[in-house]
Amino acid sequence: MKLIIAYIRPESLAAVKQALYAKGIYSMSVTNILGSGRQKGFTETYRGVAMEVNLLKKVRLEVGLPAGEADGIVEVIMESARTGKEGDGMIFVQDVAKAVRVRTGEQGL
Repeated sequence: MKLIIAYIRPESLAAVKQALYAKGIYSMSVTNILGSGRQKGFTETYRGVAMEVNLLKKVRLEVGLPAGEADGIVEVIMESARTGKEGDGMIFVQDVAKAVRVRTGEQGL
């Protein structure tokens, strides 16, 4: 089993969800987060005071699935989240040792 963790732009979430739905992936967790990376943020002036904004809004998407499907789903997320600009995000793939459904006790996906 694999756990895919993707950090993407908030405006890309709808396109990523639709692409995952088209591939039959409906189970996911989505969290609004703040983060920084190569994009580094920006400086803006508020009431005459310059403020550096270096934590930007992002979305963390988590999808657990069988190991054989992971590479294909990573491609789907990349294609649907890509704008070509810095700050499009990152995708991490981790091994999952065990998953247990709370309601039934079923193990695996």
